[in-house]
Amino acid sequence: MKRLIRSKNTYLILVTELIALVLLFSSFSAKSELYSTLTYNEKRLPDAHADSLIIVPAADLMNAYLPYLQGKKIAVVANQTSIVKKGSLSSKIEYTHLIDTLLSHDITIQKVFAPEHGFRGRMDAGEKVDDDKDIKTGLTIISLYGKNKKPTAAQLKDVDLVLFDIQDVGVRFYTYISTMSLVMEACAESEIPLVILDRPNPNGHYIDGPVLESEHNSFLGMHEVPLVYGMTMGEYAKMVNGEFWLKDSVVCQLKIIPILNYTHQSKYSLPVRPSPNLPNDRSVNLYPSLGFFEGTIINAGRGTEFQFQRYGAPFFPATEFSYTPEENFGSKYPKFKGEKCYGVDLTDADNQNQVNLEWLLDAFSKTPEDRSFFGKTFTAHAGNEMLRKQIEKGLTSEEIRKSWTESIENFKLIREKYLIYP
Repeated sequence: MKRLIRSKNTYLILVTELIALVLLFSSFSAKSELYSTLTYNEKRLPDAHADSLIIVPAADLMNAYLPYLQGKKIAVVANQTSIVKKGSLSSKIEYTHLIDTLLSHDITIQKVFAPEHGFRGRMDAGEKVDDDKDIKTGLTIISLYGKNKKPTAAQLKDVDLVLFDIQDVGVRFYTYISTMSLVMEACAESEIPLVILDRPNPNGHYIDGPVLESEHNSFLGMHEVPLVYGMTMGEYAKMVNGEFWLKDSVVCQLKIIPILNYTHQSKYSLPVRPSPNLPNDRSVNLYPSLGFFEGTIINAGRGTEFQFQRYGAPFFPATEFSYTPEENFGSKYPKFKGEKCYGVDLTDADNQNQVNLEWLLDAFSKTPEDRSFFGKTFTAHAGNEMLRKQIEKGLTSEEIRKSWTESIENFKLIREKYLIYP
């Protein structure tokens, strides 16, 4: 017995199972949002440093959510990031897909809904995703990207519960939060419970960027939040419910399964690329700043193996650093395909703790006046028209950032009400 108590791994497993049992006593309330009220002091392990704790995504805590699914016909909103660690908390890292895991536990899955990039996460940004059948399981895959971004009442008719498990990166124009909001809306309208398996936000350690203005609402940003909002999907869902942001102010019957040992300052490396052009931690960290280039003429590394880790164009002044975008996984038609681009390499850049505007301003200054720097989607990416006007007027990054201060502080007051993690 003493040997068992002294075994750190065994202790971790026992604590995890205890938490799971506590969570089992939570139940759905007819028209209210529920989430675990277990405090993080209770979750922390004795005599352990915060930076040595193992972060466990909710999908790995199967005892915490399987009871809600058993005996029900469910739909799953998932993609390639929806994975479950084999032998949770073991040192050997092996994963199975959530769908395969649920089927192995005799859970009845009626269908799978897939977001942008598809169920296997192989489609280009903006590429149409068609309905399909999963070759391995034979399950029907319904696309939520294209004309049908929201589950229909007919698609939910044979469903008792919807399970949502997708890895986000904490940036407003990254469309997975829009998918989640529309799924919440559909569930509310059909009076179907939604269970969210929460995952860490790799950009959850700061809040920054322009706040979306309601008149520029789109699938690239549905709610009035900053570009980087510092919340997990579970926390964001709570906010959407609590602020009545869904159509006609409907409220989703929501259950959030929380992450174990996570704080907003936790460092977390994603085990699977969340989309084709975010291949590693560096690209995820730089994405809030370089994502603006999606709405401009500038190439941000698409068509290379260093997506969102560089930017450039053929018309930039010649420098020692250059690259040539070519068709590759996740980018069939990169900007300036086959053309030599001069630019800036950011593979060794410092980790960012705020939205960096210097690179955007640099690219604008290097673009000849006879070329249109801003594309059709820049305003949608920025969430307002002001940023484009500020850049055109020649404002500095400091001046632009000052214009965000009041709206960010107002958002923080809203955000604070819905946090699950410290």
